Amino acid sequence: MLGRLVGGRYEIVARVARGGMATVYRARDRRLDRDVALKIMHPHLAEGVDGGRFVSRFRREARSSARLSHPGVVAVFDQGVDGDLSYLTMEYVAGSNLRGALHDGPLTVGRALDVAAQTLAALAAAHRVGLVHRDVKPENVLLDEDGAVKVADFGLARAVTEVTTTTTGTILGTVAYLAPEVITTGGCTPATDVYAVGVLLSEMLTGTLPYPGETPIQVAFHHVHEDLPTPSERVGWLPAQIDDLIALFTARDPEGRPPHAAAALVAVRAVRTALDDEVLVRAAEPPASSEPASPADDLDDAGSADAAGGSADAVDEIPAAFFTEVSAGHLTEHVVTDPTTELGSGSRPPRRRRRRRVVAGLLVVVLLLAGGGVGTWWWYTEGPGAWTTVPDDLAGVELRAAQETLSGHGLETTTSETYDDEVPAGDVVTSAPAPGERVRTDGTVELVVSLGVQLLTVPEDLLGATAQDATAALEDTGFTVATPRTAYDDRAPEGEVVEMSVPEGSTQRHDTVVRITVSDGPAPVRVPQVVGVDGDQAEEDLAGVGLEVEYTDPEHATGTPEGHVLTQDPEQGTAAHRTDTVTLTLSAGPPEVEVPDVEGMSTQEATDALEEAGFVVEVNRYLGGLLDTVRFQDTTGTALQGSTVTLTVW
Repeated sequence: MLGRLVGGRYEIVARVARGGMATVYRARDRRLDRDVALKIMHPHLAEGVDGGRFVSRFRREARSSARLSHPGVVAVFDQGVDGDLSYLTMEYVAGSNLRGALHDGPLTVGRALDVAAQTLAALAAAHRVGLVHRDVKPENVLLDEDGAVKVADFGLARAVTEVTTTTTGTILGTVAYLAPEVITTGGCTPATDVYAVGVLLSEMLTGTLPYPGETPIQVAFHHVHEDLPTPSERVGWLPAQIDDLIALFTARDPEGRPPHAAAALVAVRAVRTALDDEVLVRAAEPPASSEPASPADDLDDAGSADAAGGSADAVDEIPAAFFTEVSAGHLTEHVVTDPTTELGSGSRPPRRRRRRRVVAGLLVVVLLLAGGGVGTWWWYTEGPGAWTTVPDDLAGVELRAAQETLSGHGLETTTSETYDDEVPAGDVVTSAPAPGERVRTDGTVELVVSLGVQLLTVPEDLLGATAQDATAALEDTGFTVATPRTAYDDRAPEGEVVEMSVPEGSTQRHDTVVRITVSDGPAPVRVPQVVGVDGDQAEEDLAGVGLEVEYTDPEHATGTPEGHVLTQDPEQGTAAHRTDTVTLTLSAGPPEVEVPDVEGMSTQEATDALEEAGFVVEVNRYLGGLLDTVRFQDTTGTALQGSTVTLTVW
């Protein structure tokens, strides 16, 4: 494969790892000029009756990882097919994995807690979108060149709702890190990943797995029936907080563990804060045993026995969906669907231990053969291996009737409640497992009971609030808010809510779409011309377009009658808004001024003097105005400027 161009853009440079399902190569993305990890599924897995299942799982890994966006999760860039090759393109992480780090011995307490915290942070991102990793182990915890954690291989991940019950009878995952519920029922929740992190943390601190040197079926038995050994049993100086933390993570009852990785992360950080620096920098001595730390690293990538290995111990398939998966070196993907055989690594275990394993294996075989008939019949008819299906006639019936139906099938019930727009309150909406799905004969079915249509109360004090605050209050309550309308309003400032499609404080269906009307402030107008108009008429004209009027002191003017508008501000045609103010100055009429004394002057001299003072001159002539001398003027003293002064001339 070296040098081959896959998908027209990925040039294979080197092989990184090989697993039971795929081989991972380092490749160069010619289009984006960057290094990527290219995961190519073994072509033979796509053949035969199970080929479709392998291809489906391979593609599911891409979909699972593509849903995650977190710096601690290995990103998936691309998925495709090139001839008979199915491939994934992923982020290339230069460095090693946690298994490689553990080969050098236990980690310091601080480093172990940091790796656990970063792993939980990545898993929390998966749990938030409804995914359970299901295969947390050192091989899938990558460490980049700076020591940062990247969680890889979401090939086993499924949505939580898909893994709460298994129907296939096969569980994927490595037995050393499997939670009890996975072994007994196949059920997986986010707490299942928390259990695996607890085992991982114990291994990082002690340098060995909780049950080293035992067969997978023995390890499974321990997980189901015994509490995990405390790390201080192997490393005496480890503080009680570490024992308590791992006991919390590995509680056999899932209800006793943190419900998801985010909650577990809080616990890890709290313990790290509580520990002294002297403890955080200390690491345990490497275990005396020469066995590798890997839970099972003596199968080749196809799951077959290594011809160079020693004798093998048969691993019996545990009924009710259990099998063991093994890892080799830095493998990142493993699939075993049939009972497997675990062989010794390059350094064989002591002869006494191997002989003890062989004897134990023979005893198991003898017991199985001796009790085969009765045991098999009991297991699959009355025991834990018996299954039934959830009845189909549960949805839409009253709770009591559904409980009686399930009781008639020998099933226990629990209830939860949810709002439903179609199913009346008190009737069953659905069940978990869903109708038609398999459930153990002594199992429990959760009935989801309708609370009817969800009703919400419209918040108070939204009128007069800002559009942003009103929208946030409605959405926080659960309503959908339509795009706001806008309207001009003389009283409400711009951006303030002036109207709603539902009354404040009223009760509405949760799916009611609420529309608010937001003020655009007063409407724009043009200032009309009112100069020269009577004051009352001017005020009426301005009020007609929504403008307010303010007056200044009247001023005398000869050209504008008293009480009429002398000036306006702003002037005619100015852009304004309703409720803006126009300032008017009214005329006080002409002023009183001193009338010049023009008696004895000539007609022309008298006329010039009076007109210069602002008066209108009228002349009466006697005897033809023979002498052209003003003999009499009818107005003296003071008079209104612009009034008429009559002169008598002869």
